Amino acid sequence: MGEDGPSAGRSFRDRGTAQAFLRDVGGMGDGPLPLAPAALALAALERPRVDLARYHHHLAALAREVGAETSGCADIERRVAALNTVILERHGYQGDTLTYEDLQNANLMRVIDRRKGLPVALGILYIHAARAQGWDMAGLAFPGHFLVRLQDAGVRLVLDPFHGGKPREAAELRDLLKAITGNDAELTPAHYAPVSDRDVLLRLQNNLKLRLVQSRQLEKALAVIDGMMLFAPHHAALLREAGLINAELGNLKAAIAAFERFLALAAHDGERHQAAAILQQLKARLQ
Repeated sequence: MGEDGPSAGRSFRDRGTAQAFLRDVGGMGDGPLPLAPAALALAALERPRVDLARYHHHLAALAREVGAETSGCADIERRVAALNTVILERHGYQGDTLTYEDLQNANLMRVIDRRKGLPVALGILYIHAARAQGWDMAGLAFPGHFLVRLQDAGVRLVLDPFHGGKPREAAELRDLLKAITGNDAELTPAHYAPVSDRDVLLRLQNNLKLRLVQSRQLEKALAVIDGMMLFAPHHAALLREAGLINAELGNLKAAIAAFERFLALAAHDGERHQAAAILQQLKARLQ
């Protein structure tokens, strides 16, 4: 089964059907998700009046053209070459090094329009096109810079979609890790362990949420969190963040509801005690 997994037949054409699609994704298990369509649905929440048809067609074209490049039979090096030929060379995608912090870099619709974006947005396109061929590709847990892993017949390559789809050797990963997290950092297997598709989508949206919070656009940040909760309804941290932002905006009833749901999901006692204290304060303010 390719990247168009369990809900591939459920297309969406507008904000309402995109929300329904994301709720379907939220009800799926921890296996492969329709990753690129889900990212497109999230983009549609931000841009509800844009016609989605050409974006669906573009994702299908990327998958089809990568398949044509390999004719269904290729070793892992040829698979990498096919991905880079189609995504980078033919369609002109690149990492946005000049305006990296631009919010458009995490919106898949705008990434497709501009042919540039963040590492995780480009990585989603790579995963989509690879899985459409039945190839084993996943996002990795590497901090601060999203990477993907292509695996075949016991051979693994770590690719950097942001920097020309280049395979990264262990020494390069070690240098990259030190550049991001400090010279004391040491590369461990955990840094290149695969992550779930849900975590990839969370990582994509966290880029938007953090930038909006930093620029004090709290209502927009809250809208991003609401979208995240559609596909990750059991991710307790989102409820805590929603509670804190609603409290700061003065939406006390919404903040209380979010913290009550957080308490029902949170696993750690320390987090639960802190949330219970905040909840008590919020209820006192509401009286």
